[in-house]
Amino acid sequence: MSHFKYILRDGFRLIVRHLGMSFLTVFTAMAVFFVVGVSTLFVLNIKNIVVMMENQLTITAYVVPKAKIEDVAKQIKAMPEVSDVKIITKEMALEKLRSRVGNQAKAVTLLGDNPLPSSIEVKVKKAAQVSDTARMLMAVPEVDDIVYAGRVAEKLTRVSGFVEKFSWMMLLVAIAASAVVLFNTIRISVYSREAEIAVMLKVGATPTYVMMPFIIQSILLGFSGAVIASLLIGATYYSVIEGLKDMLPFLPFIESPTLIAKLAFMLISCGSLISLLSGMLASQGFISKASRPL
Repeated sequence: MSHFKYILRDGFRLIVRHLGMSFLTVFTAMAVFFVVGVSTLFVLNIKNIVVMMENQLTITAYVVPKAKIEDVAKQIKAMPEVSDVKIITKEMALEKLRSRVGNQAKAVTLLGDNPLPSSIEVKVKKAAQVSDTARMLMAVPEVDDIVYAGRVAEKLTRVSGFVEKFSWMMLLVAIAASAVVLFNTIRISVYSREAEIAVMLKVGATPTYVMMPFIIQSILLGFSGAVIASLLIGATYYSVIEGLKDMLPFLPFIESPTLIAKLAFMLISCGSLISLLSGMLASQGFISKASRPL
């Protein structure tokens, strides 16, 4: 118990002794983890928007007049890339036209019988599969023509790929930046106590016992930075989302408190783990060298 008290007390003492450096480390860790958190939320919101747009992305397949539309729909539904199909009869197509153009739809009825063709709205599982599915639909004999937003599908695929790469890149950069800052802080603390560490090792202290205060210092600094970053994200995220909803009311932004709690847990866990590893690496090399016999 006395050993633990010494280690904890000495860890806090190291922070106070290098107060300026400790403050800079906490600020840097806070900034890094804040950027990681904001980037994560940005990526998740973009992915949510992409998924919504993918769900709304449909291919309209127009069926030849004499074909049995129910059989064609079953055939299309069996395609592996298709998630759902919806039959649009001639009457339904006319009702859709009326809802869009109002009284101008009467011009269509002047031609006599309803001239609008029956069709099938096809939803795909992913935007990247739209072009392949469109080619497969054109190969169906009962399909007369198809209409789809090919360029939109291609752009959605590119956006989704870019977002995934961006998220990984930001995570790696943040981990490297926080690790370097914490490593240098602990190394400065170790070198400032060079003589004291040498004496402790000579009188029988184990390397682990000597290392622990530096590891505690590193964990406290990284943990503090991650906690402050999490609090800042929680305090600012919802106000930012409210502003974005006023400007872009048609986009589905994530407003889940559970998500913010999970993100905070991830940031604090990552901060503590990176701090632990940085503290061990920064102190282990010097202490191992100091403990060697002359």
